[in-house]
Amino acid sequence: MKVLIVGAGKTLYFLCRHFKAKGYEVVVINRNPAECVQLARKLSALVICGDGSDAMILKEAGAREADVVFAITPYDQDNLVICQLAAMQFGVPRAIALANDPDNEPIFEKLGVSAFSTTQIVSRLIEERASLEQIITLLPVGQGRVNVTEMVLDRDAPVAGKFLKDIVLPDDALVAVAIRDDRPIVPRGGTQLLAGDRLVLITLPENHDTVIEVLMGDRK
Repeated sequence: MKVLIVGAGKTLYFLCRHFKAKGYEVVVINRNPAECVQLARKLSALVICGDGSDAMILKEAGAREADVVFAITPYDQDNLVICQLAAMQFGVPRAIALANDPDNEPIFEKLGVSAFSTTQIVSRLIEERASLEQIITLLPVGQGRVNVTEMVLDRDAPVAGKFLKDIVLPDDALVAVAIRDDRPIVPRGGTQLLAGDRLVLITLPENHDTVIEVLMGDRK
């Protein structure tokens, strides 16, 4: 897999190192000459010094052969342009932009660019850790449109002792697996949920909070 990363700073360095460890071909574009020298010394990746929002620089970096482009510069407008160029001019299958301003994330998505906000991700993790340590978001999938969450059912949960068929969840939500005494169970309607069960949930962002409230009660 060929990965093209446009950006700067420690995030760029560690992301590049992570992908190289997986055996990916990595090309880095950075507009700071001094940082390019440091990156070239530390990483076994092709480093190109230039403006990643310039189509000629993207072409020089081999964007046409890239499988994925990450735009993680400190400037949202540049990240948007980089991803649009990558997708529309060079036909890159996946172009993903960092939205430094979380308000820009939905705007990017409306413009057809996959985006993520580190602020949103970190704040969600902090809230979960601070308020409900028994609830852990394992990973977002489908470009963040689906959540996979693990939670521990405690004795005060309103559904503890109930059969799954008697629990009304929103549409497009699923209790995928229940782990009881280290034994995985694929639950059916007749499965009784017990305190101590670890449940793996499939939810959508728009119904995630409702599902948690149904299963765990209002913990606010």
